[in-house]
Amino acid sequence: MGVWLRLLVSGGGSLRGCGGACVPLGGSRLLICRRQFSGAESEALKQRRSQIMSRGLPKQKPIEGVKQVIVVASGKGGVGKSTTAVNLALALAANDSSKAVGLLDVDVYGPSIPKMMNLKGNPELSQSNFMRPLLNYGIACMSMGFLVEETAPLVWRGLMVMSAIEKLLRQVDWGQLDYLVVDMPPGTGDVQLSVSQNIPISGAVIVSTPQDIALMDAHKGAEMFRKVHVPVLGLVQNMSVFQCPKCKHKTHIFGADGARRLARTLDLDILGDIPLHLNIREASDTGQPIVFSQPESDEAKAYLRIATEVVRRLPPPPESFPTCLGNLPGR
Repeated sequence: MGVWLRLLVSGGGSLRGCGGACVPLGGSRLLICRRQFSGAESEALKQRRSQIMSRGLPKQKPIEGVKQVIVVASGKGGVGKSTTAVNLALALAANDSSKAVGLLDVDVYGPSIPKMMNLKGNPELSQSNFMRPLLNYGIACMSMGFLVEETAPLVWRGLMVMSAIEKLLRQVDWGQLDYLVVDMPPGTGDVQLSVSQNIPISGAVIVSTPQDIALMDAHKGAEMFRKVHVPVLGLVQNMSVFQCPKCKHKTHIFGADGARRLARTLDLDILGDIPLHLNIREASDTGQPIVFSQPESDEAKAYLRIATEVVRRLPPPPESFPTCLGNLPGR
């Protein structure tokens, strides 16, 4: 194991519990909780049960210097979540040049941000052993992909993954950011719970194709965020339609308006539709995201509109936020 991985999974901090996934419940207390009470006794019991359930969960703590965190998630892999996260971050910066934007890739097993953002190399360390993000296209980026070889698989058990996530959340010197976009792994497992329970999240964006199989998992993803009290800002319907470049005929390869039906079921909004277009795929594969490389294209404008809708639904940012680590005395 290289020096960067040793730093990530061992030194410089420890994991609290199991990423917040463990909730101890004593047998006798559980029996008491199941009894039926009325009036003041019932209300007191509810409060007591809430206290018991909250034990073992980490206390949320903001990321140093970050005003608002936006997570981009999907229940299923292969629906374009990372492409959406990258272009959303660029679109947030493009819509308002006064805003500082960062991009955090917590997909430990399959990091995509380094390639999509055309970034390579190890992050530098500050005097306090905090990692400094790599920068491209005006976006500060951090990913597990900067710490391991591109083709090297991570054969890790859950505890090592949770330790790595903890350090990606707590040991990165972001400076001062208005928005931190977090590219989540697919699914509703330990990583999603750990991120949701450790840091305050301003809102979640759920990405799905219109396909029924993808929508089933997107539904689960949205419900998971609701259970951990993370506001769901809305759904992005990706790969919504394919238009033949020659005859201009439109084909709904993955079905039509499936995400819109899901949004109505969940009482959520559709933030926007992204077409299935060759330009988006080529731009991502070459490390030149379409919002940066083709800002006047219809595809880029779709991401820009989604960024506008995301900002419109975010709660007001706090009036003040933790001081930038780089500005602290002695750094």
